[in-house]
Amino acid sequence: IAVISVNLALFNLLPIPALDGSRLLFALVELLTRRRVPPRVETLVHTLGFVLLLGLLVLITARDLLRLFG
Repeated sequence: IAVISVNLALFNLLPIPALDGSRLLFALVELLTRRRVPPRVETLVHTLGFVLLLGLLVLITARDLLRLFG
């Protein structure tokens, strides 16, 4: 179970929008540019990332189900 926890933590730190890693990336951008990323931009990026991750989840699930029952 420890291996699963470590893998989940590492996956969550990837700079993919909607995960914690993207928040770290935004913080790094703000640090380097010394300007705040507009909240609207951050919200849009996280929303698009979430939709893409959800779409990927649906696609993978559908392919697995087709392979299993098709």
